[in-house]
Amino acid sequence: TLCLSSLKLLERRAVENLCSYKVSPTLYKQLRQVCEDHVQAQIHQFREYPLHCSLDSLSFLKRMNRCWQDHCRQTIMIRSIFLFLDRTYVLQNSLLPSIWDTGLELFRNHIVSDGAVQKRTVDGILEQIERERNGETVDRSLLRSLLGMLSDLQVYKESFEERFLMETDRLYAAEGQRLMQERDVPEYLHHVARRLEEENDRVISYLDQSTQKPLISNVEKQLLGEHMTAILQKGLSILLDGNRVMELALLYQLFSKVKGGLPTLLQHWRDYIKSFGGEIVGTPEKDKDMVQDLLDFKDKMDNVAQGCFNRNESFINAMKEAFEAFINNRPNKPAELIAKYVDCKLRAGNKEATEEEMERILDKIMIIFRFIHGKDVFEAFYKKDLAKRLLVGKSASVDAEKSMLSKLKHECGAAFTSKLEGMFKDMELSKDVMIQFKQMVKLQEVFKLFYLGKHSGRKLQWQPTLGHAVLKTEFKEGKKELQVSLFQTLVLLMFNEGEEFSVEEIKSATGIEEGELRRTLQSLACGKARVLNKSPRGKDIEDGDRFNFNNDFRHKLFRIKINQIQMKETVEEQVSTTERVFQDRQYQIDAAVVRIMKMRKTLGHNLLVSELYNQLKFPVKPGDLKKRIESLIDRDYMERDKESPNQYHYVA
Repeated sequence: TLCLSSLKLLERRAVENLCSYKVSPTLYKQLRQVCEDHVQAQIHQFREYPLHCSLDSLSFLKRMNRCWQDHCRQTIMIRSIFLFLDRTYVLQNSLLPSIWDTGLELFRNHIVSDGAVQKRTVDGILEQIERERNGETVDRSLLRSLLGMLSDLQVYKESFEERFLMETDRLYAAEGQRLMQERDVPEYLHHVARRLEEENDRVISYLDQSTQKPLISNVEKQLLGEHMTAILQKGLSILLDGNRVMELALLYQLFSKVKGGLPTLLQHWRDYIKSFGGEIVGTPEKDKDMVQDLLDFKDKMDNVAQGCFNRNESFINAMKEAFEAFINNRPNKPAELIAKYVDCKLRAGNKEATEEEMERILDKIMIIFRFIHGKDVFEAFYKKDLAKRLLVGKSASVDAEKSMLSKLKHECGAAFTSKLEGMFKDMELSKDVMIQFKQMVKLQEVFKLFYLGKHSGRKLQWQPTLGHAVLKTEFKEGKKELQVSLFQTLVLLMFNEGEEFSVEEIKSATGIEEGELRRTLQSLACGKARVLNKSPRGKDIEDGDRFNFNNDFRHKLFRIKINQIQMKETVEEQVSTTERVFQDRQYQIDAAVVRIMKMRKTLGHNLLVSELYNQLKFPVKPGDLKKRIESLIDRDYMERDKESPNQYHYVA
């Protein structure tokens, strides 16, 4: 080693001396010629190399690698000896390649660029890669060195990469077709993931980094892109039905890599939810489990969207759209059953949930409730059930009841819950009234004992509608006595406890039947002796009317008899809650049509229907809208254009 170093030192000094004597051009030219002669002599061993089997191919690659490694070492040594020449004369002449670049150029021109040699080299490399893809072990360091050689010689792309990518395309196109037939979707997805991992590992181990993007793109295209619809049709429902979260996450991850992958997955995801949910809602035999099934299904889909689909907003929104679509495919029934489900949960005797669990259940119910179009149907059934729970004392928790009302108010506004909240106020008011009422009942019992003691064998039957009482009251004009019926008494006594009450509040507090209560209020607020004020004014008693004590009442007599108004009884058919909702909707449609026509004056049928759909908050069929429009035309609220039947005019 010492002798070799000394020799190199002497040679370097000789090179420096020659350069000093201005013979650098000749020295450079002769050096290049000597190197070129040497490289040209190497080509014969490759041209004449036998190639009959894979062993010959591997041996050929090893010989090429040895030749390349030797060439690199020799070039480095030559550059070390002629370093002064390289750093002076060559550096000062920009058109001349450096000694290292000259070595690369000579090897490229005389060995690698030889057609037969290059083909044998690339064929051998591709054969080794194919073997590795088929599961065999290959010499990766050999491949790394040879592909590094092609890259250093700047022939990597045209000599190797183009053929490599074509072979990759061919291999995975055939593999994709075959495995889609042979394997189920979960197994196929894991195979694709493994293949992608293997190809990325090849890039790290021996391929040029520039190959990664087109290579992975080819694999994804042939194994995924060409089979997206088939994969989803064959396996998405299986993965979702089986709650295969690992495979679903893998599916999303793989499809996100392919052009058009996520939109395709999104559409199939939406279709699955509509189909599965449609079966839950559209099967009357399973109505008793519908709401619980919907809650479970929503939980399941939420978990998939959050845990498998990376909280993708598009997938979450598609899920909401799909739920809204299938729930409203069956009008009214889901809204009714949701109200009944809430009633079941809030009713006394429901021991299955703590307060925290109850709150979570109500939150989940509200999510399903948001999808319902016919919220008025829910309101009608919920109001009826709430009234029953409150009146018979079957509510499990006042806090839970008020929590549910708060959620409904936040979701639908104060107008939606005003009547529901009024029920709680009615219950509070009724407590005081019932205390007073119970005192009257005690007096009835005393009289009953007295009467039956005096008249044995008789039966005492009370007729409360024919009972009377005298009430002492004080107005601004002075003290008066009012001779009133029992029902009038019950109503008037409420104003000892409050200044103003609604019809509903009075009805709830007194328990008087609705028709009788309306006649009673009419006698007190609309007759000759108006000891109550009604707002708004009018001869008839309406649901929204409110009443307060008339302190300004005046009368010439000290004792005033207020007669109960006798009204003709009308026998009304008892209709279901759903039918009452339907009737209310007719009024809302009529009001909306008149409101729109009054503002627009003239409007075409399609535009009118479109406006109605925007304004109405419940689902309605075009045929029903047409009937209401015809009804309003018959009642002269609007008219058809004489020349264009589909054009309407508002009639002022």
